[in-house]
Amino acid sequence: MSPNTTLFLLATALAAASLHAAVPDGPLLAVPGKVIYENALVAKPEEPWKAAKGKWTPSEGALRGAELPEDNHGAVLRMTGPVADNVIIEYQFRFLDDAKTTSLSVNGTKDHVCRLLMTPKTFTVQKDDNDHEGPDKAVVFSRQAADLAPEVWHTVRLEIIGDQMLGQCDDMVGFGANELITKPKMNMGFTVGGQSVEFRALKISEATLNPKWETVKASLPAGKPAPAPAAPKGKGKGAAKKKAAAAN
Repeated sequence: MSPNTTLFLLATALAAASLHAAVPDGPLLAVPGKVIYENALVAKPEEPWKAAKGKWTPSEGALRGAELPEDNHGAVLRMTGPVADNVIIEYQFRFLDDAKTTSLSVNGTKDHVCRLLMTPKTFTVQKDDNDHEGPDKAVVFSRQAADLAPEVWHTVRLEIIGDQMLGQCDDMVGFGANELITKPKMNMGFTVGGQSVEFRALKISEATLNPKWETVKASLPAGKPAPAPAAPKGKGKGAAKKKAAAAN
């Protein structure tokens, strides 16, 4: 191998490493406290869970969610009951077959509050549209290019402290702040677009602000930005509403 080829390969490796730099060890936005809920997600959903859409079934040590064509909507599973204002939610998921998207959604009484959205090629951290027909709009804090391979378990972590949120999927991190994140959170849940996604090892913990957050924030890897998704086909509000419904 020539010296020039060696240098080129080394430069390529370093560039790739810079895009997928390791997340610092220890707390990020939040310091975990008491564990308030755990579920291995290996059984059919029962109270406090409600399967609003789709098909949800146990599957070899995990819970599988799949979209049903007749629903004309993504699969939705929600755990009812208030979500703490300061909280850490952790779990694992993997894409199967023809899965297109999955999300962890935190919701208010009538509207969404925030979510982490994963596709095989993107990871998005956002505050959701909080009033649908009103003036509020979703705010994307981070949308990164990803390579979330199917049949591989990926680790997700959502941290919420007051008006701040931080999302992590494997070695990708995004964060932001918005006053509407402080709104009462009445449930959380998973969504699935396509066929199908499996979930396991859910843990929810109380949390407090990491006193070193500002220092940690400065050291987090930026990730590789991903382009915004293409506009939905069709015209007018109907097409946009249909796209939004699929993410619910």
